[in-house]
Amino acid sequence: MLSSYPLWWLALPVLLLPIWWHRQKRQRLKAEPLATARFLPSARPEQLRVWQWRDKLLLLMRCLMLIALIAWLAATIFPWRGDTVLVDAGADRAWVDQQIAAAGFGGATRLPLPQDGLAWLRQHERDWRSDAKLLIVARANQLAMPARLPQFSHPVELRTTAGQSTAVAASESHVALAAQETSRQAWRSLFAAFDSAGNRASRYTLAAEPGAATTLIVWDALNAKPPAGWHAPHWWVSSSSTSAFPELAKASTLIINGITLKYADSPRGRLWTSDAFPPSDADTAHALYDAWQQLSPGPAPAYATPSQTFAAARSALPAIVNARPAMWLGVVLLVLFMLERILTHARRN
Repeated sequence: MLSSYPLWWLALPVLLLPIWWHRQKRQRLKAEPLATARFLPSARPEQLRVWQWRDKLLLLMRCLMLIALIAWLAATIFPWRGDTVLVDAGADRAWVDQQIAAAGFGGATRLPLPQDGLAWLRQHERDWRSDAKLLIVARANQLAMPARLPQFSHPVELRTTAGQSTAVAASESHVALAAQETSRQAWRSLFAAFDSAGNRASRYTLAAEPGAATTLIVWDALNAKPPAGWHAPHWWVSSSSTSAFPELAKASTLIINGITLKYADSPRGRLWTSDAFPPSDADTAHALYDAWQQLSPGPAPAYATPSQTFAAARSALPAIVNARPAMWLGVVLLVLFMLERILTHARRN
């Protein structure tokens, strides 16, 4: 069984409450009248704690009922999200802010747009309240046109960059590497690992200086400033070289796949920096590869989804994949509650 909200399982220590309650049974000392007791000073009756298990079956029923309740809460869907914007992490920040303001979603919550965003939204639409509205802001050609027009229970607006293709031409990426001798080999090993992770579907060609086909510049030259003629769509700046780029002082933070990235736009291109540049171990390199793959535009689909508005179709129920286990858990909880009440009534009588 899959849990929709697995944090409810952290409430399992609540099982200690019925155990503690059943162990706290007290038994009054049995008092017998004696003929000579009238010559003794009066004393209040005392209670004695008897540490022994009592009503084991009732205790078992109560523990099982709490477990079933926690499992039901972990599997049941409770809509809690309000107005939300799904943002393509690789889209231009200024354009994204402009589109959000124009759509009237300035105070809405922002979430990163996952791959195959329309299908993901259809599967997770249960998390949004009935009065919520959604906005998707993405680069052109990032969302493939589905075979059938999706229907949502909430109004969904899709805005993409009109007539702008951000697909990577060819499968070879040209990288200009400007690094110190101490870190140059680490950078070369990183891009060699990128080639292996991509199964040779995409290759990274390293050069000492950028050219017309350069898509990425790696700058790890301490505080030295790059030449004025160096331009590229993306820059990777090591944490020791950020002082050469004043734009990074107001960089935005993005966390993808456990990697914390800071980025800012400049006349030279988009600047990226992270403490993971260059990675110190294989796990960090793998996480960095996955993060960069999510930021990089994928191959353009045959038919991209254009900007459009999906009206709310109340007949389209959200795809709740966990409704079945939550239903039978509710029945189990009801049965256990009835048994617990029967045993409690039998014990009292």
